[in-house]
Amino acid sequence: MKNKKVPLWRTVLLKYYKHASNGANELTSTRAKRLFHRDEFVRCSRCKKERRFRLRTDEECRRFHDAAKARKWKCANWPYDKITCKVDEERASRKSCRGCPRSPSCKGCTTCVCFGCFKC
Repeated sequence: MKNKKVPLWRTVLLKYYKHASNGANELTSTRAKRLFHRDEFVRCSRCKKERRFRLRTDEECRRFHDAAKARKWKCANWPYDKITCKVDEERASRKSCRGCPRSPSCKGCTTCVCFGCFKC
């Protein structure tokens, strides 16, 4: 990068600046209206099926963290719809799309994975 201008997203410095949208001064910007974190999955202790948790608001982040902490989380505790363990698990092809703004099949990048933020 010697004497060349390089975009911030191509450097390792991006992970230090990624939570700029958490600040109070940017709540009205279009950047703050994007997805905050990618979707995560929690496994049921009874049927061993994984259930998707959307992480787009503070409340949804709190629900996910509570479910992830619970040792005996069940499908009946899923916050979005009333389901039981009999309901089929999401297909593997659908599970791979987790809501990253860069790439639908992202395995985890500094844009969509939480490394500790104000909302969590």
